[in-house]
Amino acid sequence: MNVLVCDDDHEIAKAIEIYLRNEGYEVLRASNGAEAVNICRDHDVHLVLMDLMMPVMDGMQATKIIRESNDIPIIMLTAKGEDYDKITGLNIGADDYVTKPFNPLELIARVRAQLRRYTDFGKRDTESGVYRSGGLVIDDVQKTVSVEGNPVAVTPIEYGILKLLTQNAGRVFSMEQIYESVWNEPAFNPENTVAVHIRRIREKIEINPREPRYLKVVWGIGYKIEKI
Repeated sequence: MNVLVCDDDHEIAKAIEIYLRNEGYEVLRASNGAEAVNICRDHDVHLVLMDLMMPVMDGMQATKIIRESNDIPIIMLTAKGEDYDKITGLNIGADDYVTKPFNPLELIARVRAQLRRYTDFGKRDTESGVYRSGGLVIDDVQKTVSVEGNPVAVTPIEYGILKLLTQNAGRVFSMEQIYESVWNEPAFNPENTVAVHIRRIREKIEINPREPRYLKVVWGIGYKIEKI
């Protein structure tokens, strides 16, 4: 697996590279967002660790460009307390974030989880089913999503949320349940992360995200896919 580390701080990037190589990953390096975009275009990259504040092109803009043509996992590297940046990054397509200074064990755990989800997303499981709610169809054989026959491009995280809710249409899941089921780790204050992904999904599957037909909120409890 090839992991791209994009950070203009050489010491931090080098430390991350050592951690990743010790776990058996191949590492590519970029010192700004423009380099990261070019590397993702020219190389087989399976995951990106993206710093936000960088010269030439920052991590936000690079994430947005990469996400336009690539569904690989992107984990942001953010400074402690940058909640606005975390939410903005998730909104434009990042899958997760790690706060600096980071615990190496947490970093590796998040990389593993995202890569596992990404590789599972690409598998074709002939024993899986097709889940429907009205015109919303989750085909777990082909790992695809469509609405009224039109294909919808989703990331592995978005697919995981949609699959969970659609195969249990009508059942309400709390944010904690969604996080623990899709991210496969204990939920600690998952509200922002889950809410941002729900918003992104609505923008993709709903004609009017403000008046959703499929993905409904049950105030004070959680979310569900309407059983149609």
